[in-house]
Amino acid sequence: QVRLVESGGGLVQPGGSLRLSCTASGNIVSINFMGWYRQAPGQQRELVAAITSGGSRNYADSMKGRFTISRDNAKNTVDLQMNSLVPEDTAVYFCHANLRAAGWGFGADYWGQGTQVTVSS
Repeated sequence: QVRLVESGGGLVQPGGSLRLSCTASGNIVSINFMGWYRQAPGQQRELVAAITSGGSRNYADSMKGRFTISRDNAKNTVDLQMNSLVPEDTAVYFCHANLRAAGWGFGADYWGQGTQVTVSS
């Protein structure tokens, strides 16, 4: 069974930084891309950043220059370094991976349980 487990959320003051980490575990054959989404109360889930196995990165416009996504293919981990945080970044952040599990001939989407990030003074 595949699991995505996040860590690193919490409370931070405006202008501060947080680093989120996510590890994929289980019978994984290959991971196509990994990324982070977020969902604020009353809002739809939105893409924050994504990274392919080859290292190509994609960021939502409001995160460019503030957030950095990185990945360790050998460890099946993806990190999100968040700097210059503002209250509008407050949300539950979800790890996402499109991966192929053992016994499956195609990739599927998997999600972590989410970690709360609160930016407040």
